[in-house]
Amino acid sequence: MNDAQPRPSETDTPDRPESLGGHRGSDTPVLTREIPPPIDMVTLLGPRDELLRTMERQFPLVDTHVRGNEMTFTGPAGELEIIDTLVDELLVIVETGQPLNRDAVERSISMLRSQTLERPADVLTMNIVSSRGRTIRPKTLNQKRYVDAIDQHTIVFGIGPAGTGKTYLAMAKAVAALQAKQVNRIILTRPAVEAGERLGFLPGTLNDKIDPYLRPLYDALHDMVSPETIPKLMAAGTIEVAPLAYMRGRSLNDAFIILDEAQNTSSEQMKMFLTRLGFGSKMVVTGDITQVDLPGGTRSGLKIVRDILGDVEDIHFAELTSHDVVRHRLVSAIVDAYERDDTRAQKRARRAAADGGGATGRRAAKSATRHTSSSVAPQVAHEDPA
Repeated sequence: MNDAQPRPSETDTPDRPESLGGHRGSDTPVLTREIPPPIDMVTLLGPRDELLRTMERQFPLVDTHVRGNEMTFTGPAGELEIIDTLVDELLVIVETGQPLNRDAVERSISMLRSQTLERPADVLTMNIVSSRGRTIRPKTLNQKRYVDAIDQHTIVFGIGPAGTGKTYLAMAKAVAALQAKQVNRIILTRPAVEAGERLGFLPGTLNDKIDPYLRPLYDALHDMVSPETIPKLMAAGTIEVAPLAYMRGRSLNDAFIILDEAQNTSSEQMKMFLTRLGFGSKMVVTGDITQVDLPGGTRSGLKIVRDILGDVEDIHFAELTSHDVVRHRLVSAIVDAYERDDTRAQKRARRAAADGGGATGRRAAKSATRHTSSSVAPQVAHEDPA
């Protein structure tokens, strides 16, 4: 809690704890942190102490007090060690000029609890590309590892649920590579497969027909490149957005190539795309294997590519999870709920096969398998994960 007035027990205690391991008349460890004067406490605690309340929710066993520029935490030693490191990390973030928010605090705590080697400040202050006053950066540990993998490997597969920034971060890396003249062009592609509904014959020219399928790529591109510049870059061939079918027969040199919605490629299409790789190029393949919209019986190329290429040097598979969702908070809960439902369906299928036997058991198992393979997490409007 944030006490404006001292508690009676505090006024009766003349000695203030100064460091981790101090005591306030008991065996309970106490941590006291004095925030350097250049740091505005409002920046660290948030408007109306929002960030302080976030910390209190994340550390329910710790009693928190703030007076002036001094923060005192009383609770289990293990929790205080995490808080001590957390305050250091938050101060580094503030000193870089990046504003703190509830999401940054929660993600920093999550990283510290996972005891990874990466520092939260290094993750949350990593700049990929800046445009029109906005900076795009990873927001989770797995996102940073994904971005690092793009730097270190020629072909990277980004696999994870909706909202984890797979395509958005890949697009940011492509724009950064173009700006740094590491590549001469950006090629964005995705298969033209409808998401569970048949749209029929679309009116207009060929470009009009394929535009709805490519719209998510245009949306991300407009966030990173000046809108008035995009038509000029596309006219010059510096940026190309095209359906996957247009990739056949091409050799793509000195390009940053992104294949989006790769779960909707067949095995043959995946092989065709990957073999377009030319000299001086980099490829990023993104997709969500839980949202396959291919017609029944068609195997997803993204589902089987790891078994084929998992041991090939300079190819990396990056896994993102519901913990990396950076859209609305409900998206993470939705993804988890669908995963639990899929798990239950698979268990029902195994039970039916074991208990029912014969034709009845096989029918139940096939029904549960169809349920699992067709479950589709609700699509959520595009939101900037940076």
